[in-house]
Amino acid sequence: MRVTVVCFARLRDLAGLREWRCELPSDATVQSAWNALAARAPAVDAMRTAISCAVNAEFATMNTPIREGDEVAFLPPVSGGAPAHS
Repeated sequence: MRVTVVCFARLRDLAGLREWRCELPSDATVQSAWNALAARAPAVDAMRTAISCAVNAEFATMNTPIREGDEVAFLPPVSGGAPAHS
């Protein structure tokens, strides 16, 4: 089955892509999509334990099953922001 993998922020930089259409087995999970991405762009695997993921814009876990046509997004931790002013 074909799914779209989307990488945000630092993951996009490490992977060298924002979006990638990939072929996965019919019983794939989010973990399968991550493994395929890490095989294509090994530098992203350093963030394996820190990422969040979503399927079709809904937060998910690595065990979440995915289906044909799904969009699987990987998001690195968010930090920064403006200091509070009083």
